[in-house]
Amino acid sequence: MADAEFIPGLELSHGFFVDLVKPLMVRGFPDLPYSAALIGSGSEVLGFDTPMSTDHHWGPRIMIFLRLEDYEERREDIRTYLGRNLPPSYRGYSTNFTDPDPNDNGVQHLAPPSGDFINHRVELYTIDGFFRSYLNLRVSDTLTNCDWLSLPSQKLRSIIAGGVFHDDLSLGTIRERLSWYPQDVWLYNLGCAWARIGQEEHLMGRAGYVGDETGSVLIGARLIRDIMRIAFLLEREYPPYPKWFGTAFSELACAPGLQPNIDAALHARNWQERQSALSPVYEGIAEIQRSHGVVDSISSRVTNFWGRPFLVIHGDEIAEALFSQITDTELSSLAQDRKIGSIDLISDNSDLLENEGMRPLFQTLYGL
Repeated sequence: MADAEFIPGLELSHGFFVDLVKPLMVRGFPDLPYSAALIGSGSEVLGFDTPMSTDHHWGPRIMIFLRLEDYEERREDIRTYLGRNLPPSYRGYSTNFTDPDPNDNGVQHLAPPSGDFINHRVELYTIDGFFRSYLNLRVSDTLTNCDWLSLPSQKLRSIIAGGVFHDDLSLGTIRERLSWYPQDVWLYNLGCAWARIGQEEHLMGRAGYVGDETGSVLIGARLIRDIMRIAFLLEREYPPYPKWFGTAFSELACAPGLQPNIDAALHARNWQERQSALSPVYEGIAEIQRSHGVVDSISSRVTNFWGRPFLVIHGDEIAEALFSQITDTELSSLAQDRKIGSIDLISDNSDLLENEGMRPLFQTLYGL
């Protein structure tokens, strides 16, 4: 296995299903309706896995979604049948996994089988059960504004990324419903991201002006992350979790035009250099927004902050212009009272974003 040629995990899993799992399902359970996919957690789902990713939780695996009655009555039969009939390897990788390690967050590793039974990762779910456990969401319900704002973007991306390889149960329809925010939720989030910039854009220079270059660097990096989030919003792409945030940004259409000055700002030696690099980034993202037909009446040029030597784009004014376009009365009221945005704009705490059980608590933040 160590010498096997690296195959992107999504490609490996697709082949594993088509070449091995599907024929076994046809032979063993010919009349069973199901959907097969690879979504949810894992760098390979996002398409960002590398050979380093193969050291844990990675390998030939697939998710099978069943109707509730079939899940309750047949899941053990399916697991056992596949365990007895799958070959020990596929394209140079073992199809057998170790048991979850209770001392390492349940991590599983590829390992040669110790007997005739393959401890495979053909994982069985119901669609409703999976979405409840992963997002704390009933997929049969209509999504509310609170639902959209309390769903972490990194998890939404992992649902619409990956692939669906067989779909008797309309899993693809659910993914399509989650593919992007409703227009007014999008405007609210976009406005809140600009509001964050308005709150701190003058502070980067102010900190540096009094000799606090460490503070200036930290504020500058925060501002850059908010600009990058605006870029994701404008291109209607959910940003992933931090490990892949910059990688995913580099794939956006606007990235080549913004990246050189972003890099210059991040590596600037002082606040003046940082400001000189940030200014065209502000203007660039504001102009991109104008090109999308959003708030084209607002200037996309930086100016001095109240006559001080700090150049700003006036994110608060851009935010208000975006909020003025919201037609949903609930979100329009929220934009005036709580300019906090979705949960991703409120916090980047991993325990908070990954714990689906906390989503009802998030919703109380909005008072809706």
